[in-house]
Amino acid sequence: MSGPLNLVSHPLVQHKLTLMREASCPASEFRRLLREIAMLLCCEVTRDLPLAQVPIATPLEPMMAPRIAGRKLVLAPVLRAGLGMLEGMLELLPAARVAHIGLYRDPATLQAVEYYFKAPPDLAERLVLVLDPMFATGHSAVAAVDRLKGRGCRAIRFVSLLAAPEGLAHFHARHPDVPVWTAAVDRELDEHHYIRPGLGDAGDRLWGTR
Repeated sequence: MSGPLNLVSHPLVQHKLTLMREASCPASEFRRLLREIAMLLCCEVTRDLPLAQVPIATPLEPMMAPRIAGRKLVLAPVLRAGLGMLEGMLELLPAARVAHIGLYRDPATLQAVEYYFKAPPDLAERLVLVLDPMFATGHSAVAAVDRLKGRGCRAIRFVSLLAAPEGLAHFHARHPDVPVWTAAVDRELDEHHYIRPGLGDAGDRLWGTR
């Protein structure tokens, strides 16, 4: 198992993140880049999945070969920006189940408010990867993991694109057992609780909204 914070410094991840940060990056390109980074992050967050040796037949001879063991994973995007990571993850994990967690940030209190939750019935028996590009205040991350733990989940990992140190500190004060994978930890949150330097509102940039 990796540590509480796992920075993915692969050159392809960092290059694509820089392209996404550009204010001139159009929504179509932003979506493509996020999908590609999600695939690369998926390789990192699943690096230690258990393998079992199984018998197969190649075109030339039988052999024992490694195959992922255990139940299929659950991908849990936090709506709506988390959907931008889901497609890339599913390209590598096509058999994964999907749980949807709908949260929005109350503008007055900054607390996460749940408006939708739907998950596989055996959620508690699977490894769950929570997907949310922006790890800002950490309130949504805490709320998402609170909800999953309330359903009995014991194996949870959080995958984000960008994080702020304030949000990570808040999250790990509440959930020290849940490791986080991210491509970058930026300088700080500003007075509006946006990550600086960041890349703006990921949901708006994904879907072309304001």
